[in-house]
Amino acid sequence: MQLTSILGFINETNLAETARDWTGLISAAYLVAGILFLLSLGGLSNQESARRGASFGMAGMLLAIVATYFNAQVDGSPLAIGMMVVGGAIGVVLAKRVEMTSMPQLVAILHSFVGLAAVLIGFSSFIGPAHALVGAERTIHNIEIYLGVLIGAVTFTGSVVAYGKLDGRLSSAALILPARHFLNLIILGLCIWLGVLFVQADTMAGGMWPLVGMTVLALAFGVHMVMAIGGADMPVVISMLNSYSGWAASAIGFMLANNLLIITGALVGSSGAILSIIMCDAMNRKFLSVIMGGFGTTSASASSGEAVDQGETVPITPEETAQLIKDSKSIVIVPGYGMAVSHAQHPIAELARRLRAAGKNFRFAIHPVAGRMPGHMNVLLAEAKVPYDIVLEMDEINEDLPEVDVVIVIGANDIVNPSALDEPDSPIAGMPVLEVWKSKNVIVSKRSMAVGYAGVQNPLFFKDNTQMLFGDAKASMDGILAALGDLPVKNGKKTAKV
Repeated sequence: MQLTSILGFINETNLAETARDWTGLISAAYLVAGILFLLSLGGLSNQESARRGASFGMAGMLLAIVATYFNAQVDGSPLAIGMMVVGGAIGVVLAKRVEMTSMPQLVAILHSFVGLAAVLIGFSSFIGPAHALVGAERTIHNIEIYLGVLIGAVTFTGSVVAYGKLDGRLSSAALILPARHFLNLIILGLCIWLGVLFVQADTMAGGMWPLVGMTVLALAFGVHMVMAIGGADMPVVISMLNSYSGWAASAIGFMLANNLLIITGALVGSSGAILSIIMCDAMNRKFLSVIMGGFGTTSASASSGEAVDQGETVPITPEETAQLIKDSKSIVIVPGYGMAVSHAQHPIAELARRLRAAGKNFRFAIHPVAGRMPGHMNVLLAEAKVPYDIVLEMDEINEDLPEVDVVIVIGANDIVNPSALDEPDSPIAGMPVLEVWKSKNVIVSKRSMAVGYAGVQNPLFFKDNTQMLFGDAKASMDGILAALGDLPVKNGKKTAKV
């Protein structure tokens, strides 16, 4: 009997020491993971180091998952492994199938998953053992739950609507309800009132109905908020929802008392908010005005999508474009979403290689909101192995455009629209654009005369120095390459053929 007691004491002591050891190792792993996430953000701030930054982020996430799995608070190991296997398999399939043109949609729908997770974890935390807390500890925890569910619900439906708009399942035009701002104030007031009732509730039943009521209101607000934002502002919406998903993740961390989730969520939330502000500055928008909706709707006639007769366009062939390029010393390409759709980045990269080898001043001009999400065009060009040093931002190249011989606009519309500067009533009025019309010659590669994502006609197409290269962008670029043929390579004393 005495021996049994001694063995039991030793066993309990060893278990306690093991638990302490695991706790220390898990805390250390979380710290390392947090450092890796910081290094990831630092790497992603620059094109040259972006790949390394992504690797740091993946390593940090893997370490965090492994450490969390061995956390003593985690139960149901077989189920957790099964869910990770299923989720990982789905992720691999989606990653292989998704096209670069669909990347913004994928990002939006992934944001919705984070929001939904915050809502589900919030309800689980309220119903579970945490409900037994008392006093100030219970009040603080209920506030964490309420805010987490609120942010998560808005993120969930807002991201789903953003996905629908980006994927063409919903109209890109802003849906403006009568007295929309008054409606938003009512929703805010009701959420605050329900929050007070939720925190003051003494029973689970008393707190459940305010939580459910707020969730329904938050879900509705997420739909209304994004539906009221015009297509031209969708890149800001993507970065804004990225910020929301970060704060939702941070709220989950508070609910679960997980420091790494708190840190990671705060990093994502703050970086997303900073990016949103930068994007708004680039578009001459006010952040609060964008998230409250109303932009892209000031002119009914312009946003209706109907083409306005502004004259006749002048067509040009790939062969004529190639000859114009041969006769030019300075060429700039402005890529847009049409380049992504047609997968034209690879022939464009080949064009860049040939012209640079021939000694021509060849550059790319990237607008901050080109494509459907921040950095979309940069990623596509990097995929085609375009050198980073010739990919310039709008602020870096706008002043040089009057000296450029040829600007080729490929699948872009709103970001080169003069009405943003010339027409105060335009839905994109005030948005800084690439002033390509100031160059000596402009070639616009488009499938048709359809309006851009903001639903605005573009006067650039009718200017005297503009010619339209109609057709698929990739086919047009292939035609230009074929017409260019071999170009002499500028190589000091020698010339060769490319």
